[in-house]
Amino acid sequence: MNFGLTDEQEMIVTTVRSFVEKEIYPHEDAVDRTGTVPVEIADAIKQKTIDLGFYACNFPESVGAAGLTHLDFALVERELGRSSMALNHFFGRPQNILMACQGEQIERYLLPAVRGERMDALAMTEPDAGSDVRGMKCSAVRDGSDWVVNGTKHFISGAEHADFVIVFVATGEDETPRGPKKRITCFLVDRGTPGFTIRPGYQSVSHRGYSNMILDFDSCRLPQEQVLGDVDGGFAVMNEWLYATRLTVAAMAVGRARRVFDMALNYAAERKQFGQAIGKFQGIAFPLADMITEIDASDLLTLSAAWRLDQGLPANREIASAKVHATEMLARVTDTAIQIFGGMGLMNDLPLERFWRDARVERIWDGTSEIQRHIISRDLLRPLGA
Repeated sequence: MNFGLTDEQEMIVTTVRSFVEKEIYPHEDAVDRTGTVPVEIADAIKQKTIDLGFYACNFPESVGAAGLTHLDFALVERELGRSSMALNHFFGRPQNILMACQGEQIERYLLPAVRGERMDALAMTEPDAGSDVRGMKCSAVRDGSDWVVNGTKHFISGAEHADFVIVFVATGEDETPRGPKKRITCFLVDRGTPGFTIRPGYQSVSHRGYSNMILDFDSCRLPQEQVLGDVDGGFAVMNEWLYATRLTVAAMAVGRARRVFDMALNYAAERKQFGQAIGKFQGIAFPLADMITEIDASDLLTLSAAWRLDQGLPANREIASAKVHATEMLARVTDTAIQIFGGMGLMNDLPLERFWRDARVERIWDGTSEIQRHIISRDLLRPLGA
């Protein structure tokens, strides 16, 4: 792995960071205060992203997108991580799972999503099925050539803006030596489909304005053409397209940590106590050293995992390592930064208390820290027969 960035990658970093600072930073305080993103601001960010050529940059050139590599895209997400999730959502990164679209689905879902004409949301989590995906109760049964879906999904990010939702539901059950095992199928469901309702979810202290929604399915009838991938093949499309989303979380955690660190570093150099800059005291200087070491370690873990994906190498364990390390690092960095700022760090005059709140959810969504450690340890032990 070459640890240096190419000229093109340096341009990606510079361009996205400039965009974030100019188009997103100015609106962050208002969005955090009100918990909403005005439509005109959302539309402006989206259109400027399209004009910049970065909308759906996580998709290949074959569908009209920028075709960035996994490493390039990790750099984009790292810079976006510096900014509000509620606002950078409109920078536009549709779910890669849409590459599984076939036939008419390509023109109806994939291409409009890439062009920014339609927005998507991903729905897997349920009140009784978070980390245990096979425990989901939302189900679909055949009725002639259709499927009838019943059940509930929650914690669905971005669904309030979505024109359609990518939903995973149980479509059967197999008996195995370890007990019943659900068969899972993925469906594409349009907003406004009879029997499908999107309603407000819960009030979260993390990422205000980036709402979570509840999806209700009440005898929602879907034709066979709405199946994404194969019937009972939900885990196949999930494993092919979705596991790298954990890398996005890691990259964004690194970006946010660097923004927090820069604030703490500058404050330590400027703030004076006892006649000198507080950064002169080991009680401040050593935590700064620890912070940057942890940030750099998370950064390298993340970019290394992205590089492995680009080389076609196994990367499941490496992605899990990056996700757990980066998200837990972010929690420590935001907490230490507040300690350096003292009482002012907790005041909403500064964004630090927001970063501190926002950091908490990163260890939960897209696979908890415990799930990541399970993935890592399983990868280590299985070759040894344990």
